[in-house]
Amino acid sequence: MDGTGSAPQLVIFDCDGVLVDSEMLSAGVLMAMMTEDGFPLSEEAFRSDFLGRSFAAAALRAKERFGRPLPEDFESRYRDRLFVTLEAELKPMAGVAEVLAELRSPFCLATSSSPRRLSLSLRASGLAQFFEGRCFTASEVQRGKPAPDLFLHAAAKMGIAPAACLVIEDSELGVRAGLAAGMEVWHFAGGCHVRAGYRLPPDLTPQRALPGMRELAAAFRELGLSSSALSP
Repeated sequence: MDGTGSAPQLVIFDCDGVLVDSEMLSAGVLMAMMTEDGFPLSEEAFRSDFLGRSFAAAALRAKERFGRPLPEDFESRYRDRLFVTLEAELKPMAGVAEVLAELRSPFCLATSSSPRRLSLSLRASGLAQFFEGRCFTASEVQRGKPAPDLFLHAAAKMGIAPAACLVIEDSELGVRAGLAAGMEVWHFAGGCHVRAGYRLPPDLTPQRALPGMRELAAAFRELGLSSSALSP
């Protein structure tokens, strides 16, 4: 925002870990497959090296950690298994549909997910209706999070200055990307991966931290962005 206390003109949502509660599903599939292929990965390592990254960035991290690349067919096998899991088990974040329905500010979505995974996530979670024509993925920019490129791209496509944007993110990389873009950033901490122990590093301070959708709805209402908050 512009520093004058005015309300944001655009809300940019991350998808995984904010709109859909997917991070632990992804973690389970990735850790199982990496262990099967001789790359044993703990939940702590997943949180530090893989959470919030595109697959290309995660594969590079795996090569750095294990000293050898993942098998050439790993990505396709991983995506096939992950998509089956998401189709069967993915849920929207509790309360998110109500928050989106009451939001009066323009909003969009910017995610590190591939277009195919994003399409599945929105369809399986029932949230596709909210984001038609306003979804942006890391495939559209040269550098993914934590670089600011994706958020700057989303703002430009929506016709809003970066300083007038508010980012809702759950991961370290996403928070860093939003701050690097010169946007206000709120940390959403309502996902199951946060309850499992994921934390932002102590040197990273978003403008707000919100433990769930009820609190996010109340914060939107406080700024005049929402017509109502979730009922207690």
